[in-house]
Parts: sequence; structure tokens; C-alpha cells
Amino acid sequence: MGDTSTGAVEPGLRLMVVDDHPMWREGVARDLAEAGMTVVATAADGTEALTRFPAARPHVLVLDLQIPEPNGVEVTARVVAQDPSVRVLILSASGEQADVLEAVKAGATGYLVKSASRAELIDAVRRVAQGDTVFTPGLAGLVLGEYRRLSDAPAPGRDDDAPRLTERETEVLRLVAKGLSYKQIAERLVLSHRTVQNHVQNTLRKLQLHNRVQLVRYAIEQGLDDTGRGTP
Repeated sequence: MGDTSTGAVEPGLRLMVVDDHPMWREGVARDLAEAGMTVVATAADGTEALTRFPAARPHVLVLDLQIPEPNGVEVTARVVAQDPSVRVLILSASGEQADVLEAVKAGATGYLVKSASRAELIDAVRRVAQGDTVFTPGLAGLVLGEYRRLSDAPAPGRDDDAPRLTERETEVLRLVAKGLSYKQIAERLVLSHRTVQNHVQNTLRKLQLHNRVQLVRYAIEQGLDDTGRGTP
């Protein structure tokens, strides 16, 4: 593919692919394996996915939404509840707002439509595994817009109870809320990629959150997607 900006595959990265169409499922698994990733399991429906998930212990679950019950949204919610460290990348034919928002609310950290290229899929899996949120162009704004609308309703005690973050953690959090990747944040703040990851992990721990999607939701609720508004 000739693009090294996404970095090498993390050693030991384990993937699981879930799709009810055999040719698509096998094709995705093959593309990921050829890119140097380890596909530890595949599944054709929600029940099979949930049955195989505990033993497979994937780092990233590449999941179709429209699978036989339980559907992709339910599978996402249940695997994230079992293992909050798992990353879920939705790969769906649907780019409808309702489907995207339901998946994200369930805990998905990425959403690609099936028209994405092989290179885009591989890049998305790599980035999701590193902790980024990844969306097909246009969908990220949709998700952020929805969180802004939700944040219009005040949460009792939100500001008084907010954990104290350092100035740098707040700065990184503000850029996360704007949808920047770790690489973009590192370049903007003249930091290493690892330093940005450490700040995000420290912030997640302080806020008692599990993933970057929840972090974005918190940041928008606090007004941090707009540099003219609040500070934790």
C-alpha cells in the first residue's frame, strides 16, 4: 500500500471477524491476515460471536451490524461489558445515522461502511487497536453533533464533581473531542505518540472511563470541543 504513516502492526494483535456472508467474512479475514494481523476467530452470527469471544480474547472485533440475532449493536454492548479493553470496529453496509449512533452508544470505537477500501480497513483496524476512534468520512461529525445535542441537557453536579485534570491532560482531551487522532495530536502539541497515549490513559483512569468514545462524550459534555468553553 506504500503508506507507512499508520505504523507497523502491533506484535500479538488478535482480531475476530463477524459477518453472516461467508465470502465477505473470509475476504476480510484474509485481507487482515495478509497485512500481518492474527485472526483468531470468525463467526457468522451474534450467538456464535458471543460463544467464541471469551476463548478468542481478541483485541479488536471487526463486526457487521446486520447479523442474525443478537445483532451487532447487542453483541457490541455485551462484549464491551465482558472486556472493557476490547475495541469494536463496525464494518457495515449501512451509513444511516441511527445505526451509527446506536453502535457508538453500545461501545464501538470505529465505524466503516463496506464501500471502504482494503487499505482503509487495514488502517482503521490499526488505529482502533492503538486507541483511536475511526469513522468513514462524514460520520465523525454526525456522532460529535449528536453528543453536543445530548450535552445541552445539564447534568446535576457535573462541574462540581468533575475530576481534576492537569493543564496538559485538558489540552489533549480538548483535541480528542475535536476528533483528532493521536498522531495528529502529537504533531500539534510537539509530543511523542506514546506521550499522548499516556495522557489519554491517565485521563481515562481519572474519569473512570473505558475507551475513547466515552472520553469524547465526557469532553463534549464539559464543553471542551469548543476552546471558548469550560475547563475540568
